[in-house]
Amino acid sequence: MTPIQPSSAETPKATAASAGGRGAEFAWPNPPYAKEVAAATPLEPQPCEVVGLNAKRVTGRMTHFSAVNEVVHVQLPQARTRVTVRFDQFRTLTLIAPLAPFAVSGPRKVSGYRVLLNDGDELTGETLGHVETGFGLFLFPPAGDDGSVWRLFVPRASLQRFEVGKGAAAPKAAEGPGEAEAHNIGELLSSTQVSSREQLLEAIERQARMPIVRIGEALTSLGMITERELGDALAQQQLDRSVPLGEVLVRMGIVTRPDLQTALARKMGYPLVNLDAFPTEADALRKIGHAVAERLQVMPLLIHDGRLILAMDDPINRHAAIDEAEFSAQMKVVAVLGQTADLDGVQRAAYEKIGSVEGRSRSLETQGSIDFQLTDTSELIETLEKEGQNPSDDDAPIEQSDNSLVRLINRMILEAHREGVSDIHIESYPGREKIRIRFRKDGRLRTYLELPPNYRNAMIARVKIMCDLDISEKRKPQDGKINFAKFSPQHRIELRVATIPTNNGLEDVVMRILASAKPIALDRLGLSPYNLEHLKRAINRPYGMVLCVGPTGSGKTTTLHSALMQINVPERKIWTAEDPVEITQAGLRQVQVNPRIEWTFAKALRAFLRADPDVIMVGEIRDEETAKTAIEASLTGHLVLSTLHTNSAPETVTRLLDMGMDPFNFADSLLGVLAQRLVRRLCSQCIESRPATPEEVEELMSDYMHVFGAGDTPAAREALHAEWVERHGREGRLQRYTSVGCPACDKTGYKGRVGVHELMVMTRELRHLVQTGSRAELLQETALREGMRTLRQDGIEKVLAGQTSIDEVRATSNV
Repeated sequence: MTPIQPSSAETPKATAASAGGRGAEFAWPNPPYAKEVAAATPLEPQPCEVVGLNAKRVTGRMTHFSAVNEVVHVQLPQARTRVTVRFDQFRTLTLIAPLAPFAVSGPRKVSGYRVLLNDGDELTGETLGHVETGFGLFLFPPAGDDGSVWRLFVPRASLQRFEVGKGAAAPKAAEGPGEAEAHNIGELLSSTQVSSREQLLEAIERQARMPIVRIGEALTSLGMITERELGDALAQQQLDRSVPLGEVLVRMGIVTRPDLQTALARKMGYPLVNLDAFPTEADALRKIGHAVAERLQVMPLLIHDGRLILAMDDPINRHAAIDEAEFSAQMKVVAVLGQTADLDGVQRAAYEKIGSVEGRSRSLETQGSIDFQLTDTSELIETLEKEGQNPSDDDAPIEQSDNSLVRLINRMILEAHREGVSDIHIESYPGREKIRIRFRKDGRLRTYLELPPNYRNAMIARVKIMCDLDISEKRKPQDGKINFAKFSPQHRIELRVATIPTNNGLEDVVMRILASAKPIALDRLGLSPYNLEHLKRAINRPYGMVLCVGPTGSGKTTTLHSALMQINVPERKIWTAEDPVEITQAGLRQVQVNPRIEWTFAKALRAFLRADPDVIMVGEIRDEETAKTAIEASLTGHLVLSTLHTNSAPETVTRLLDMGMDPFNFADSLLGVLAQRLVRRLCSQCIESRPATPEEVEELMSDYMHVFGAGDTPAAREALHAEWVERHGREGRLQRYTSVGCPACDKTGYKGRVGVHELMVMTRELRHLVQTGSRAELLQETALREGMRTLRQDGIEKVLAGQTSIDEVRATSNV
């Protein structure tokens, strides 16, 4: 390989002119075969993709490239300002728009390239020549058969050495038409099965050099589906974006699963491993327990270069399984295709060889971590009951250090996390009543298990020990946090714990699983186009106040963090006061309030005002002092975001006025109020649809139009019906969606939740009504006239889209 040479490399001429700043923009070099064509300076920002040092990909628009200063300016989506990125802060920069082919006579020779980065990772592929400079390497991967190329830049700061041409592991050029077809880049890996370690590593290396091909394109090019069938499947996928396209095609009966595997192997380059013959390695099997592998339907094969190679049926679409496997193994996963007639049998045989089918347990007290992946909860309960039996005293209390009880609690937390449970309730009852454990999932509580009363004290004490609380204090409530990685290093889970004393000297425990470590993009919150556009407009204002309101557990904090992520750029200073800090973001200065030491929201807000903020987020407005301080902050040049416990957007205004806010200051500061609820989402695995009857459409129409009062006219209904059919209809008919229940949703028909929203944006007329202290009904009437839709109306739109049911919407919203 050739090390990059900073001194002897030639720098494109246009770069020198850019030393003075923006006087002369950098001209990206052309491929070597087009040297006679002058490099063009980009007049417009160029769409680009930047790969960071952590391998995270970010798309945006490159507005400036300075080779002398070694910086690039990138405009991120929806951001008002550009971000300056130094060359030593990213791995690669690719201009997404292909460079059109040049009309030149020189040869266009395709060569393989291999680039070794400073962190040990390797980039491989094909290029139509390269240009080496003192600040980095320019490559030109083919973008099509017409001679167009992508433009890829690898900065010298990230580059250790590179090799282009012979020896760079590029595919050989075919000599004849038959060979050209056989050696096509999409056909490098045939459907021949891999059965040895050497074959697999070689196949993975080849696959890494292949271009990304979408599954729809792969199936079409192989003649397995038609363009029309692909279009029908894409339209069906719009009903639920969580279902992969390949799975949609299988469900529609257009392709079979073997067809899907063939396409993945032949057109996308995934190695096809014969699991019946492949010798799996014990180290790989120990990274993922048998129970996890069985549930995810995956097979660990080997570990290579610090990465776990894992076989599964659909590597391109099963992102959730890959993420969970990485979480469980605590290392990067490389997915390949696996083929066998009996995966369960192959898994059992492999794990039996290392003695891990039944699993082994170790005392948590002596080892610090415990292997509880392979034990079923019912087995643990049986063990507990056997260990608790005493011929002389059936009610003998159990010790909190009892090994089976420790494993049961650990297993309970793991199962709750895996199932997407938000809260775990441990409820103690007096006398000989059993202790009950309940899970809250998708807003609904269900009983998880019940234990005999002699486990009551031990279970509460064990939870207290896990979060370092006082086990002797039963008269006062206590708060704590469990870092579950202390007890199982491969599971990075955090839980917020609250103990509450109940009657008869007993205690209850509620554990909140803090699963939302990262914010959700604002576009993925389920906001309607109107609400999304106006909310983005409000949070991009330089000052003012935006409120998110709703009951406890309605997702207000998640929405605020999504809004903050939208405006979180290096040019802004953002302070947050939260109780507790559940979602973290790089770039935010986050503070957890503590009322016990009088560190309240109001005091935090006043402290922020002395810390040069641009944006302030207050977790909750709980009192008059916090409300007044927030309004003052929004009137003095700061954007303030906060939450409030009210039922609707118009009621929020009257509530704050009742708290003593000055109507004129409040009207001037308020930009908008977003009310929201969470409703259960129809299960995508068992959802069914049929044309809605006229009676059902009329029922939804009456529910939707009720709030308009005198505006509920036949003409308005007819216009609304036409709008519904255009947005949600199929062949001119509205659909009625139901989910009958399946194993994926525990026979409930619901899985996950979706938000319904009500956004009231302040206008001149609404501001006047606030200043005059008008009633909430008048505010709502005016807001509806100006485009607002109520929670019930937004919910009905989601019913028509097949996301939830009308019963769920009615249960969480008023008419």
